[in-house]
Amino acid sequence: MTEDWEKSSDEILANLAIDPDVLAKELAAEQDLDPLEEIDKDDFSANNYEVENECKRALQLLKGNKEQRIQGLRIFCEYRDKRAFPLLLPLLREPCPVERMSAVYALGRNPCPEAVDTLLDLLKNDSNAYVRRATAWSLANYGDEVVVEPLINALKNDVAAVRLWASSSLAEAGASSPENAQRVSTQLLISLRIDNEPVVRSNCIWSLSRLYELLNEAIQKEFIQECQRIYKFEDEPTLIDECKLALEAVLGAN
Repeated sequence: MTEDWEKSSDEILANLAIDPDVLAKELAAEQDLDPLEEIDKDDFSANNYEVENECKRALQLLKGNKEQRIQGLRIFCEYRDKRAFPLLLPLLREPCPVERMSAVYALGRNPCPEAVDTLLDLLKNDSNAYVRRATAWSLANYGDEVVVEPLINALKNDVAAVRLWASSSLAEAGASSPENAQRVSTQLLISLRIDNEPVVRSNCIWSLSRLYELLNEAIQKEFIQECQRIYKFEDEPTLIDECKLALEAVLGAN
């Protein structure tokens, strides 16, 4: 899912004073602002003293100007600290989409119950797809049942980048109960059949594999049959590989 970055962080941060609407349109070319890349690379070598110092520095940065706030947000995309909650929550409403996006990722790393309603509103209504994508990812870290239906709606209706992360997050949301697993799996199976993006379909397979043990026998059978059909008759390598892994996992368990 990663792509080559064309600008340095210094160049991008220097351009943050431009109009937010212009900045939002340029996000595709400025993707090294995307904290998801940092979230996926946990630094387990940092000791507690270093983490504490970084968090203290980030708390001060979040009280500064826009450039400083974004620096602080990137730190909280890596580290967890509940002291950040009061400073992170207001940033979800910043006019700059980069700040909103970074705050959303930071609140995925630092799940805050008070953030749920605002995150759900951003997923549904934010005009910037990168912000909605970040929200779809972050909501996986919130176990509340209220995230299930919004994520299903995002998988059904949003752009591909948002559908991609909604399909993955639904694995976590569905795992909260057998009932939610059935609700989630129904849409995942539909999207597996009809979505026009192979990477979204591949994520649907991955999520259904994660939920498999919670599904009733009829849905399990339907999932296996769909994976077998894809494996035999489709030619997209991403889908074939994911189907192979899924079939090995679920059939091997039987």
